[in-house]
Amino acid sequence: MTVPLSILDLIPVGVGVSASEALANTLELARFADGAGFVRFWLAEHHNARGLASSAPEIVIALVARETTRLRVGSGGIMLPNHSTLKVAETFKTLEALFPGRIDLGLGRAPGTDQLTAYALRRSMERMQADDFPEQVAELEAYGGERPFAEDSPFQRVIAIPEGVKLPPLWLLSSSGFGARMAARLGRGFAFAHHFSPAAAGASMRAYREEFRPSQHLAKPHAILAVSVVCGETEERAEALARCVDLMWLRFHRNERQPLPTLEEASAYRFTREEQHQVRASREMLTVGTPDVVRAKLDALAREFQADELMVTTNLGGFAERKRSYELLVA
Repeated sequence: MTVPLSILDLIPVGVGVSASEALANTLELARFADGAGFVRFWLAEHHNARGLASSAPEIVIALVARETTRLRVGSGGIMLPNHSTLKVAETFKTLEALFPGRIDLGLGRAPGTDQLTAYALRRSMERMQADDFPEQVAELEAYGGERPFAEDSPFQRVIAIPEGVKLPPLWLLSSSGFGARMAARLGRGFAFAHHFSPAAAGASMRAYREEFRPSQHLAKPHAILAVSVVCGETEERAEALARCVDLMWLRFHRNERQPLPTLEEASAYRFTREEQHQVRASREMLTVGTPDVVRAKLDALAREFQADELMVTTNLGGFAERKRSYELLVA
């Protein structure tokens, strides 16, 4: 690979797998990644998704960091509008105190769920309708001592505990140009979600580089491209595994919230003509093949989008298959 590799984990829950097993699988995957040369291990935030156990990434970050020694561990990301900025500051300052120099704080502005669940999280129609993500990020930076509070802020005398601990590095996550330009303006690291929004990747990654302003945080831009990957020993095996992802996306678009399909379930499923059209569209988000083929495709993506780092996510319900895909990628 021509660029470093990292992992984005959504803690997939397959058919017949308990939440405890899914979380244990994530810890095992992190221990593997720690020794296999991956740079980061980020945990996503999703809610009301039966196929994913990633509703509390800050808790899992602590466990992954405890189970590893070298990886940078972080959020991919904390969906900031769902949370109090003070609570996020205190949580991640605590993580930084526990694991100095190994924590990343990736921030997103999407809810990470459906609108009803977002309402349950935010508890207010006013918060649902607010479009104040930049102000939230500025407030978070203020709690971290990186900038003053706004002059009219009532929170100027509030101290984010623990004192004497800096916030970990902030990264802005995006699937559009908004986050790219904001990351560039603030001189922060940027991660783009090619794994579910490939069409916007080129313009967003280009805008980040062209508009980047050096800051106390970064002297030059650092762009991560998050990519969906399925790797198999043979083309036939890779294609069989990719059908699991095809069926996962088909159910997602139908708003069918259930555990991720098994290999056997996906193999037995017969896609209709209309569903095959949807599958072809979702395949635009997936890099699939044998190790050599996948590595070549990923190198091409890194060059095309000028990515400094690739963050790989493999969402298969069977943990053995998921881990094996990562093993083949770096073998």
